[in-house]
Amino acid sequence: MKRNNIIIMTVCVLVISIFYASFSKAADKGRYYYEQTGQVLWDIQTEEKVIALTFDDGPDPRYTPEILDLLAKYDAKATFFVLGKSAEKYPKIIERAYDEGHELANHTYSHPFKARGKKLVDELNKTNEIIEGITGYSPVLFRPVGGIYTDEMINTAQKSGFKVVIWSWHLDTQDWKNPGVRRIVRKVLNGTTPGDVILFHDGGGNRTQTIKSLEQILPILQKKGYKFVTISELMGDMNPKIKK
Repeated sequence: MKRNNIIIMTVCVLVISIFYASFSKAADKGRYYYEQTGQVLWDIQTEEKVIALTFDDGPDPRYTPEILDLLAKYDAKATFFVLGKSAEKYPKIIERAYDEGHELANHTYSHPFKARGKKLVDELNKTNEIIEGITGYSPVLFRPVGGIYTDEMINTAQKSGFKVVIWSWHLDTQDWKNPGVRRIVRKVLNGTTPGDVILFHDGGGNRTQTIKSLEQILPILQKKGYKFVTISELMGDMNPKIKK
């Protein structure tokens, strides 16, 4: 009986060891590594009251113009991580966002999760071609769908000329779930600190709660002294330690 228990314990230890060895080999290098290399941005360390508002999955013919109206009202700049297929449908909205000083970035063409290799390159290139055809500007920032990344994805994006941008993990508003205006507002107002990157969505569903939340968030943060800048501005000359 005692011998059987020893055998069982030995087998369990071996299984656990193999699992963790496999996991370690498959796991990505992690946030610390990528922040040190400058390949990926989550947020920045700064004492200046600057933050970046970001919007995924647009443009949307109803909600994006309303968001642009609000941003203009508070002299706020934002970064729009654009879907190529939506930009193709609504070029005038893309043109307006660009003309009003917002940053356009790449969020793939068709919103695939965990795109890799040639598929990812094709998605990125197609979206950039569409945006450049509308504005003359070719985006240099890429946000993976769902913020899900791998070493291979980051290396592919970098070789294609992109910097990967995620967001401040504590400032995912999860507005796509429609959690309620009060919850979105509370999360942003309670969590925002200088250098943060905030995640919203302007497409992919009903974004009424996003708009109503921004109506409260923008004036309050502005009164607190925050300036709303693009991702590239966040990484700019005022923060020379951040690699472009």
